Amino acid sequence: MTAQSYQFQAEVAKLLHIVTHSLYSEKEIFLRELISNASDACERLRYLAIADPGLTGGDADFRILVHVDKDQGTLSISDNGVGMDRDDMVENLGTIARSGSTAFMEQVAEGKTADLSVIGQFGVGFYSAFMVAEEVSVTSRRAGTDQAFTWVSGGTGEYTIEESSRDGRGTTVVLKIRDEQKEFLETWRLRQIIETYSDHITWPIVISASNDEADAENEPVNKASALWTRPKSEITEQQYTEFYRHVGGAFDEPWLVLHTRIEGKVEYTLLLFVPTEKPFDLFHPERKHRVKLYVKRVFITDEAEGLAPSYLRFLRGIVDSEDLPLNVSREMLQNEPMLRHMRGQIVKRVLSELEKKAEKDPEGFTAFWRNFGAVLKEGIYEDHEVGPRILKLARFDSTAGDELTSLDGYVERMKPGQEAIYYITADDLAAARRSPHLEGFAKKGVEVLLLTDAVDDFWLQGHGEYDGKQMKSVTRGGADLSEITGDETAEDDADKPEAPKEGDLATLIAAFKETLGDSVKDVRTSDRLAESPVCLVADDNDMDMRLERMLKAHKQVEEASRRVLEINPRHALIIRLVDRLRDKGMDADIEEAARLLFDQARIIEGDPLDDPAAFSRRMASFMSRAI
Repeated sequence: MTAQSYQFQAEVAKLLHIVTHSLYSEKEIFLRELISNASDACERLRYLAIADPGLTGGDADFRILVHVDKDQGTLSISDNGVGMDRDDMVENLGTIARSGSTAFMEQVAEGKTADLSVIGQFGVGFYSAFMVAEEVSVTSRRAGTDQAFTWVSGGTGEYTIEESSRDGRGTTVVLKIRDEQKEFLETWRLRQIIETYSDHITWPIVISASNDEADAENEPVNKASALWTRPKSEITEQQYTEFYRHVGGAFDEPWLVLHTRIEGKVEYTLLLFVPTEKPFDLFHPERKHRVKLYVKRVFITDEAEGLAPSYLRFLRGIVDSEDLPLNVSREMLQNEPMLRHMRGQIVKRVLSELEKKAEKDPEGFTAFWRNFGAVLKEGIYEDHEVGPRILKLARFDSTAGDELTSLDGYVERMKPGQEAIYYITADDLAAARRSPHLEGFAKKGVEVLLLTDAVDDFWLQGHGEYDGKQMKSVTRGGADLSEITGDETAEDDADKPEAPKEGDLATLIAAFKETLGDSVKDVRTSDRLAESPVCLVADDNDMDMRLERMLKAHKQVEEASRRVLEINPRHALIIRLVDRLRDKGMDADIEEAARLLFDQARIIEGDPLDDPAAFSRRMASFMSRAI
């Protein structure tokens, strides 16, 4: 049958251009990716054969063959896995139905990706073959069918597919090696690559050569056994790393390795990894974990939703059960008590390891928290059983310095008379640090936690206390500093003007209330301000301001609550307004000042102004009279 031509999906064409014309040095990773794909094909068929044993056709000995033909200048990678038909080839080799390729290309374009060894992370590892090959052909026959197809491309804008033949199921990828990449036709070099990157592969990987070289291999190059079944003492750090990269689609090294066997009424093995770097899909809306479920070393699924909580979705690795049935269905998994037991153990073991890391390697734990703390904190909100334990592990930015602090560390540094743990929530660290709400706390040397993750607003609702101390927002009206013995001295206030008399100040407050009307809930003096004239705060029983803004943006709140306007009685502008009101009485200038200060406070909080044009006119008029 005549070969049919197809155009690559636009994203694939761009990706191929990047790969083919790359100048990156680690080209050897192409073999890792192709062997990994072959391994996955064998895994999938072994799972499908549980329900339909006939798919294996009596040949259940899965294997991967790497074959060199120096005369033809070709390198072949063959497997007897599930195989592909024409539609599979179009979907898997001509189209990328995921966001991975786009993310990969964006990182390359922005200079964030240093080498192509990361390509497997984005689910596009097959195309790394074009780094070393001028042409790639894929011949495949899907298990349970008699027809094979061959896919061919030179890595340009198109590919062809035609009917062909193949003895038995599976896939053979043939690479026509470029002249400048002939090292990949040497069996010693291939052996070196396989031992480095693919020793963890479950299936035997055999090297052969057409010219009967003395160094051609007849025995498997790899150990060909499930890595997690081996004793930890026999597994090297490099083998753990390569298995982590294989099972997690990762490119970095694991920061933490948890390898243990659970025995008792139920038996299973955990081999879990915490990445060093933040995965690109960490904040994907689906929030799915990346832990694979095996039963008796047979891959079952990577979508067992109850296996690990979403707040541990940074985990990579496997769970291998001895007790679940091999033909377990997704419906069974949703209601499987054993899965809940595994989930509990995963949470328990991971938190235990993180607690050890926090104690023994504070610097490393800080790096972990910078990457994954925002995700782990979701567990404080979602999992009431372990929430307090995660809260104790949590690290926070604070006004005490650039280093992260635990809540225990904060409590140790509390000032005499301080009864609460103070915090502020903001969209980013810079916005938090410049908030006027911090001024009075800074003056007294009272530490304030700076919370900038969206989840902070939610877990705080259920954990308003730690170690007997109330958690209090500095943007709420109840933040009273008068009882705290801070760092300030009489000399600190020597250059500050005295506050107006109480009666005169009350008159100004009454004028502000009359002018602002229902725009504010109240107007009162504040001891939280030192440099700014005014700020807005939430009343004690009202919702935190940032949380309300978030909920309002998502249509969860109809109208924003009215806020309290607090004024700094020792600020020069407030003192001038008090003097003017006392000397000349209520006039348009006092009204304009009240509205300007209210709008200024709203701008600082990030609230949109009701009428920006009116604010601009009012500001221009006020300034022109002042000048």
